[in-house]
Amino acid sequence: MTELSLSIPDSLAGERLDRAVPVLEESLSRSAVQKLIENGEVLVNGKKADKKTKLAAGGIITVNVPEPECLDAVAQNIPIEIVYEDEYLLVVNKPKGMVVHPAAGNPDGTLVNALLYHCEGRLSSINGVIRPGIVHRIDKDTSGLLIVAKTDEAHRGLAKQIKEHSFKREYRAVTVGHLPNESGTVNVPLGRSRTDRKKQTVNGINPREAVTHYNVLLSFEGFDYVRFVLETGRTHQIRVHSAYTGHPVAGDAVYGSPAKGLGLSGQCLHAAIIGFIHPITGEYLEFTSPLPDYFTDFLRKHGVTPGDIENAERNISNQL
Repeated sequence: MTELSLSIPDSLAGERLDRAVPVLEESLSRSAVQKLIENGEVLVNGKKADKKTKLAAGGIITVNVPEPECLDAVAQNIPIEIVYEDEYLLVVNKPKGMVVHPAAGNPDGTLVNALLYHCEGRLSSINGVIRPGIVHRIDKDTSGLLIVAKTDEAHRGLAKQIKEHSFKREYRAVTVGHLPNESGTVNVPLGRSRTDRKKQTVNGINPREAVTHYNVLLSFEGFDYVRFVLETGRTHQIRVHSAYTGHPVAGDAVYGSPAKGLGLSGQCLHAAIIGFIHPITGEYLEFTSPLPDYFTDFLRKHGVTPGDIENAERNISNQL
């Protein structure tokens, strides 16, 4: 049994107990929390409470979590594209549709399963047996570059760069409609949605700073081809910030752009460039992933040629 002690912030004052706990402890789903409450394993200020109990800021929630069932990620011989690899880390080009690590509903067939096979189990242990080596994540339906740590030392060094916002992450996306400015910054905090714990929202529960920079590279037939640069790295940040501007990522049904009718199975979003200081050697490394077929096919269907894309990328490089 593991005991968690959770402080109630001002942002959760007045919230129901069963809704607040999953926000404060993301590893617990609302249904799991409700079951723990029913079993008397959740206390508010030392006393048992009902799931509908309204919380007061400054209080303490104590959660007794039973030891989880053993769910070790297993090595699977799944082909993956390795962009770079040394004894400390590797950079992977993740395909659209691949889940990063095992979870409920996706116990195998994930990037972690493939990495365990490729690296023969030699991955950092900081994130435990389900997410070994995973320093940062991208969504299932987002393609592109992801860095993986083989050693704990490398993992800590990379995580520090992400925390300090010195880790370069550039994305390419197609957004619906036309942004009013050719470039700009979206700086609004993001937090968990009060109505759907799987979603993030602007100024949601327990909001954290979120900053996204953008440049419109091309405009065409009701869409923009956009360069996004993350200053922070919150869950679904680009997708939520895009929706906030009124121009969601094309194909992102979760945040306002149904894929049906667009010929997309999920959002048109690609992690194109990643740059970081090697945590062991101190060398700066930068990698670029070309747009995948699903992305270029969508652009081509709307009259955008490979030459148009090359010119747009060249122009933005000259401006920076």
